[in-house]
Amino acid sequence: MTLWSLLAFGLAVLPICLTPGVSFTLVTQRVLDRGTGAGVSVILGTCGGLMCHATLAGLGLSALVMQSSEAFTVVKIAGALYLVLLGVRSLWRARGRFAAPTGGPTAAPTSANIGRTRRLPWQGRGDFLQGFLGNVLNPKAAAVYLTLAPQFLHPRSPLLPQTLMLGAAHATVAASWLLSWTLVVQLSRRTFSSLGFRRAMDRVTGAVLLLLGLRTASATR
Repeated sequence: MTLWSLLAFGLAVLPICLTPGVSFTLVTQRVLDRGTGAGVSVILGTCGGLMCHATLAGLGLSALVMQSSEAFTVVKIAGALYLVLLGVRSLWRARGRFAAPTGGPTAAPTSANIGRTRRLPWQGRGDFLQGFLGNVLNPKAAAVYLTLAPQFLHPRSPLLPQTLMLGAAHATVAASWLLSWTLVVQLSRRTFSSLGFRRAMDRVTGAVLLLLGLRTASATR
């Protein structure tokens, strides 16, 4: 595979990467809520998911999943349920964020509770995992390596090394865009640091993730 093939594939997936989706939504919320580090974790998880798709495509497993209606349905429903779970979690965060301090329902907020949320039982440092699963369980991401990637493969060369190189190119483009967006969000973080805005952002994120989950559930091969 030539450098020109990798560059051409990178340009081909650029519009896909620029289209707001799960990773974009999660990165925005995490950076506003916890800073650059949380956003970078989501980005690394996203890149890991892309490399997973590239590996599965190189081994021929993605084609088997897409050709089997049962396997495709399982992956599709799992992805949809996961996005719905993330959406519900975000809406719950909006409901529990900025709860009144223990001094009473009308007590003024203090520095100890500003920006604090109710911690959910399943909540932890799972930003990487959320970015990873949000990508791996997305049938549309797998379709990139079954419909677009073959146009850049050399038929006489081993398949797996080529798909891994294409996956690396895809991950580079996605990471470059998401890291740039992370910087923009981080620079504007203080401007949008009000409690009301954070709560509204959780609600918007939850609604977007729910819609993405419904879209994933209705995906076709």
